[in-house]
Amino acid sequence: MNEARRTQSSAYMLWAKTRSQARFNLASSGLINYQLSELDVSLADIELSGPSWYGYEPLQQAIAAKCGVTTDSVVAATGTSMANHLVMAALLQPGDEVLIEQPTYELLVATARYFGADVKRFARPFAHNWRIDMAEIERQISTRTRLVVLTNLHNPTSVYVDEETLQAIGEIARGVGARVLVDEVYLDALFERAPCSAFHLGAEFVITNSLTKVYGLSGLRCGWLLAAPELAAHLWRLNDLFGVIAAHPAERLSCVALAQLPRIAARARNLLDTNRATFNSFLTTRADLECPPYEHGTVAFPRWRGGNVEQLCELLRDKYETTVVPGHFFDMPEHFRIGLGCEPATLTAGLERLGAALDEKQQAAGGRQ
Repeated sequence: MNEARRTQSSAYMLWAKTRSQARFNLASSGLINYQLSELDVSLADIELSGPSWYGYEPLQQAIAAKCGVTTDSVVAATGTSMANHLVMAALLQPGDEVLIEQPTYELLVATARYFGADVKRFARPFAHNWRIDMAEIERQISTRTRLVVLTNLHNPTSVYVDEETLQAIGEIARGVGARVLVDEVYLDALFERAPCSAFHLGAEFVITNSLTKVYGLSGLRCGWLLAAPELAAHLWRLNDLFGVIAAHPAERLSCVALAQLPRIAARARNLLDTNRATFNSFLTTRADLECPPYEHGTVAFPRWRGGNVEQLCELLRDKYETTVVPGHFFDMPEHFRIGLGCEPATLTAGLERLGAALDEKQQAAGGRQ
């Protein structure tokens, strides 16, 4: 186990930090950065140090108000990834079984394996519009299962998991004494249509979220998890081993951002509405891509009829200065993830280059026939 932890890492994060940057970056899953100059903030709002022992109380209250919970169910974390890490650290022991959706965000699988869990997968098939098959969860779950993990909105497809499905998953998990971890970092991209957090469906649900993806506030690292109070208290103590205390200026700025969230959300909604129209128009011109019309969220996950996308992604990056995420990071090598939270001009130019790369690959394939 110790050797496994020493060698465990995230292949996707290495790629994202070293290979995803390009002139036309369509690989990011979040909104373009919100600038500090756009926040109504002054130096008086920021201090270097403050009372941040087990949560900074104004931030705890602001997150609790946003989520409709009490502060004793809120655990602040450094982004959603650290929130997910804390949940798995608390709930998994080596040899425990964890059931994770497929495809999903690679770091969820890598983290579970880091903690020595026996990872099993339940498919969300493309042929079924990425819907969760409850019968498969029932087949896969066992008395060894300690955690069922999914994302909502789904990463990488932006598909929404409805409340009825979540309730059914909760009932199955409850039957074997497992909990359900729902990463809701993209859920606010439904904006006024966003439902209440799955936290409200039962004590077996543990929720992670942040301001990073939908609002373009990744630099704040304002993340949190929602858990029943007893588990939340345990998670605070466990975080002493990882984060100790947060950077207080980030906590103070997070309070400012949460107070101004309606204005920040309006900017995000307008940008995504514009990019939705652009992307859907592009899809109508590409018979070589299979993808349902983009409805909501910050990402889409087309299937390329040409096959494995690795060479396409390399061509796109090296010749056309554009990046998308290769599908092998999601165990789906015929797909790629495209981010729709960039500047509209960047998306338009990037899609033009994607189209040129697709045409070039198609012509090369025709020449070999």
